[in-house]
Amino acid sequence: MKNHKVDWPGFIASIAVILAVCIPLLLFPESGGKFLVNLYGSVTSHFGFLYMLAGMAVLVFLFWLALGPYGKVRLAAGDEEPDFSTLSWVAMLFCAGVGAGLMYWAPIEWGYYYDSPPFGAEPRSVEAAEWASTYGIFHWGPTAWALYCLPTVAIAYPYYAKKMTFLRLSTSCHYFFGGDQETRSERVIDWLFMIGLLGGAGTSLGFSTPLIAACVSRVTGLEADFTMEVAIVVVSVAIFATSVWLGLKKGIKRLSDFNMWLAFVLLAFVLIAGPTVFLLKTSVNSLGLMAQNFVRMNSWTDAFTDSGFVESWTVFYWAWWIAYAPFVGLFVTRISRGRTLRQVIFGMLGFGTLGAGLFYMIFGNFGLYLEMQGTVEITRVMSEQNGSEAVVAILDQLPAASLIAGIYALIALIFSATTYDSASYILASAATRQLPAGDDPERWHRVFWAMALAVLPITLMFVGGLKVVQSATLVVSLPLIFVGVLMSVSLVKQLKMDLG
Repeated sequence: MKNHKVDWPGFIASIAVILAVCIPLLLFPESGGKFLVNLYGSVTSHFGFLYMLAGMAVLVFLFWLALGPYGKVRLAAGDEEPDFSTLSWVAMLFCAGVGAGLMYWAPIEWGYYYDSPPFGAEPRSVEAAEWASTYGIFHWGPTAWALYCLPTVAIAYPYYAKKMTFLRLSTSCHYFFGGDQETRSERVIDWLFMIGLLGGAGTSLGFSTPLIAACVSRVTGLEADFTMEVAIVVVSVAIFATSVWLGLKKGIKRLSDFNMWLAFVLLAFVLIAGPTVFLLKTSVNSLGLMAQNFVRMNSWTDAFTDSGFVESWTVFYWAWWIAYAPFVGLFVTRISRGRTLRQVIFGMLGFGTLGAGLFYMIFGNFGLYLEMQGTVEITRVMSEQNGSEAVVAILDQLPAASLIAGIYALIALIFSATTYDSASYILASAATRQLPAGDDPERWHRVFWAMALAVLPITLMFVGGLKVVQSATLVVSLPLIFVGVLMSVSLVKQLKMDLG
């Protein structure tokens, strides 16, 4: 049995970050929440444009990379075939990338845009409805997956082509460090990655756990309180701790495959049982509107009206993807041996956008239909109660509503588990000194991180408030923008050096 020694400096630094963030928030929840919200406003007002530039730049860079001669480069030291089938590869990268946050936002995100639309549209007008059904697809579309994909290709090339013996974010900057994993600069990069992952993980569970609790409450009649939310986190931790114990092929792969099929069966049911023609027509309209305005949506900074839309939504989403991107990049690197750069880039951008888009086109447009027909005032439920109850109100309009709510909760729970078993696996990998391609971190190490990851989301739920959760993500993501520049330069330099 191989002995993969723990990288204790990285391990201890990560634990210190969790404690340094959670203890003050638990001791001073009200002032801590206000501090995060104020910091969010300061960062978005001064640096929001950097996130917009980052999204556009990454998208252009990846298309240049995929369509040029480097797109044929295989992520392998020799002629190895891919470790996983394309279907399982897509299922794992999708489940790791979207988490249960997709289940929370897809049915209700349109409501915020319908009441406060972009580009100066009249609230609750036809134009507002068109943007409402489109902007969610955009926020989970190609730009989002491009932000995920950049660290993937930047890490995967040196890891496989250079036969690196450690799997960390600093692997992406191999050109600058020459493979030495002990420099201070590399330590800082890996430390920033762990902070970003812990913040992104807390955000995703902070959204999904109240949603699962609301669905469980709908099925069982029990009150969806803080105790139930903590219990759901514990169950989720138990599931993904078991999954990471079993490993990639026996645990994460099987769980991802099952959940992907279950999710698409539910989508097909809603499409057939709901207003099918309206859903199809609205989806086509939304795709056309996004295609016509894609450049504008990526570059709109709202410089003249200062409505706050960009800061509240697009900047938040890009920050969320950037905070999560190193984790997704490391995980997709681990499952992508044998594939070409072109396959990885177009696979992530294409399949990721398609999967997330289907949730918005079906669940989101179904919620919008209920609002516009006057069947259920979804936006009122959102304002008077919360987003989780609004999702339950949408599910209540389907046949066999209790059963559907139970299935929805199960899918969200497994999405949480597949995201966090992947995150636990990667945190354990990053805190392991030597991890050659094909090897796994020690089991106890993976399970430890599965449990440690639950601390921050429980803290954020205790502090409370959507804005607090959003703020935590934005703050931890800002330094990673500059790491993205380094990894892009490093990748191009290595490709030119190796291939001309």
